[in-house]
Amino acid sequence: MLVGVQPFAGAARAAEPQVPVLWDAKERLPKPDLSALPRLRFLTTTDFPPFNFLDGAGRLSGFHIDLARAICAELDIADKCQIQALPWAELDDALQKGEGEAIIAGIAATPEMRAKYSFSRSYLQFPARFIMPKAKAFPEPILDKLRSKRVGVLAGSAHEKMLRDYFGTVQIILFDRPEGLYSDLKAGKIDAAFGDGMRFSFWLGGRDAAGCCRFAGGPYLAPEYLGSGMTIATRAGDPALAAAMDYALQEISVKGTFAEFYLRYFPVSFF
Repeated sequence: MLVGVQPFAGAARAAEPQVPVLWDAKERLPKPDLSALPRLRFLTTTDFPPFNFLDGAGRLSGFHIDLARAICAELDIADKCQIQALPWAELDDALQKGEGEAIIAGIAATPEMRAKYSFSRSYLQFPARFIMPKAKAFPEPILDKLRSKRVGVLAGSAHEKMLRDYFGTVQIILFDRPEGLYSDLKAGKIDAAFGDGMRFSFWLGGRDAAGCCRFAGGPYLAPEYLGSGMTIATRAGDPALAAAMDYALQEISVKGTFAEFYLRYFPVSFF
C-alpha cells in the first residue's frame, strides 16, 4: 500500500523543512521502571554519517548518538548510559555476548531478524520521492502530471519496482549508477528522478546539484517495498527493554526533541 506521510505540525508552509511524525500523541505508553538496570549500553557504528561519525575532534557524533542520549534522559538513567562504536560486523556478537543492551544502527526489523532480536517501533522511515528541476517541479496530485514523462530510476532497485507498480504511465529510464541519474536530470535528459528520499536530500543539498532541483510530490511510504524503517534492537529475550525504548521515543517525538535532531542532521528534509 502506498501512503503519504503526516509532516511535523510546526511546518506550516511547504517551503519550510518538514519533520515526520510517526507517533500518535494521544497514545500514552507506560513509563518503565529501569531503576534495577545496572547500565544501558548502546552499540552503534562510526561509519554511517550523519547517523554515526567521528567529528573533527575524534568524538563520536551523529543523529543516533544524540538520540541514544535523549532516550537515556527520558528513562531517567543518563548516569547509566554508555555508547560504544564497533564495526558493523561485530555488533550482533557483542549484543549476544552481553557486551551491550541495545543496537542503534539501523538493523532492519525483518521477520527473520525478529527471531533474533526484540525491536522498538520505527523512529525513522525512508520515503520514496520524486525530484525534478525547480522550475518544472509538480505539486500533488502528481500522477496525471507525470503521464508519459521520462523518469529515471536505479535499475534493479526496490524503487524501480515501486515506480512500475504505482506510476506505470511514465516512461521509465533505467540507470546503473546514481551519478548518471543526477547528471541526466541536471542536463534535462529526463524529466524527473525517483528514488530514496534521504539520499536525494543529500544530493539536493550538495555542491553537485548546484541548486538545480527540488522534491516534487510525495513523500511515499510503502513498507512492502521499502521496509519498516529504523528501529532499536535488543536481545530477543528482552522485549521489556524494547518497550522502554518505545516510551522514550514517543516522549522525544511529542516534546519536539526528535524534530530538533532531524532538522540538525537533515537540513534538506526528505519528507
